[in-house]
Amino acid sequence: MKFSVTVFPGSNCDHDCEYVVRDVMGQEVAMVWHKETDLQNPDCVIVPGGFSYGDYLRTGAIARFSPVMKSVADFAAKGGLVIGICNGFQILCEAGLLPGALIRNKSLQFICQNVYVKVERTDTPFTGSCAPGQVLKLPIAHGEGNYFADAEDLKRLKDNHQVVARYCDAQGRVTAESNPNGSLENIAGICNGNRNVFGLMPHPDRSGEDALGSPDGQFIWKSILASMAAAK
Repeated sequence: MKFSVTVFPGSNCDHDCEYVVRDVMGQEVAMVWHKETDLQNPDCVIVPGGFSYGDYLRTGAIARFSPVMKSVADFAAKGGLVIGICNGFQILCEAGLLPGALIRNKSLQFICQNVYVKVERTDTPFTGSCAPGQVLKLPIAHGEGNYFADAEDLKRLKDNHQVVARYCDAQGRVTAESNPNGSLENIAGICNGNRNVFGLMPHPDRSGEDALGSPDGQFIWKSILASMAAAK
């Protein structure tokens, strides 16, 4: 299977994605500069984390206008799989590929730590290898990871079962204390209505091996691979 990773000025997790997909999962990876429009025929596009240029204005607000994002939008419109991680999640929201927005953490501080997320939906290409209610230990590293949506978008997310993951404690309890950034209803990850675009604030790219403190990110990558294999 082939993945394409978009690369923006200031991206700092693009090579984390490259490493976990290529060296841990054993798949082909292409790195696509933000000014390019050729995604190089991938099965899945990764919009990685990191500080994209223009973040001083609003995270992802300038990155969404890069030529590569038009190609990503076209790819998604045709049913292609797209995953946005951390800053990539923010860019997908800014580009209109996912509803809502990511705003400053409630604490107004940058947070870098391991957290737990509960898998709410397994009927997506990104979580199909997880068990319902499974708890994943994943790292976060963000200053603007506080997910917000207006009442209309939130209702739509709930009605269409698009909330894929929520912050929880180690036992899977979704509580205010387990919410690291103030995200609305502990939301950590959502998908679009067609379930082929997924935004996740915690990093599955930084949790693919025991040496990194948790291999749980592999559940996300294995889910994507299984979905792509089934579609072949």
